[in-house]
Amino acid sequence: MYEIPVEPLTYSIIIPAYSESARIAASLDRILAHATQHNWKVEIVVVDDGSRDTTTDIVRNYMTKHANIRLIQNPDNRGKGFSVRNGMLHATGEILLFSDADLSSPIEEADKLFTAIREGNDIAIGSRWVNTDLQTRKQPLYRQLGSRMFNLFLRIILRLNFKDTQCGFKAFTQRAAITVFSLQQIERWGFDPELLYLARKYQFQVAEVPVAWAHRDGTRMHPFRDGIHMVWDLLRVRWNAISGKYKPSEFKEYGVAKSIR
Repeated sequence: MYEIPVEPLTYSIIIPAYSESARIAASLDRILAHATQHNWKVEIVVVDDGSRDTTTDIVRNYMTKHANIRLIQNPDNRGKGFSVRNGMLHATGEILLFSDADLSSPIEEADKLFTAIREGNDIAIGSRWVNTDLQTRKQPLYRQLGSRMFNLFLRIILRLNFKDTQCGFKAFTQRAAITVFSLQQIERWGFDPELLYLARKYQFQVAEVPVAWAHRDGTRMHPFRDGIHMVWDLLRVRWNAISGKYKPSEFKEYGVAKSIR
């Protein structure tokens, strides 16, 4: 029997979500509208991290109307790093982008990252600090100070010279995504520096791209408690590198997702 060939997807948009019922619908609407306007061949992959509200019900309702929306459910609450990895390793696009569920960087800014990929970069990371004029609503001062202190530790411990590793807006070629996410060990807030450390280790070209960004209320990250954990994660990355945990022979298959198409 002849089968109609499936046209390959250009983009996968991965959205990690934990109890995001208050804003996931608005974010999906905005992504769908932009994708339609620009005729994207795209899938939108929402990764539910054990939400305790109606997030999954809302996403399932969208799935009945939009065939390009997928839902992946983690086995329980595992953290943002686990969720992003789970989505990335189950995505099928040629270019894969992960974005925070609140779209603190608007989806319209994705075009900047995609352009950087087309220009030959393997990874493009959104940055709030390359051009601070693009911050339409800045973080409170204590968060800005914490961010700059963390960046200093990043440079000292991992010798990564990026201005901003924590912006939740990053794009990868499929090859780069498979490589770094298959080796990723950190499952919570400190996963971004690990990805960039792995990108450097495997000589991927990374572009740091200034993007518009706005602080959103309701973040679940505690600046002091989670900040300490993130610095600890930097030390873990350094130890993992020394102890040989980032070798290609140790690529892992994270087949733990319940994928609903």
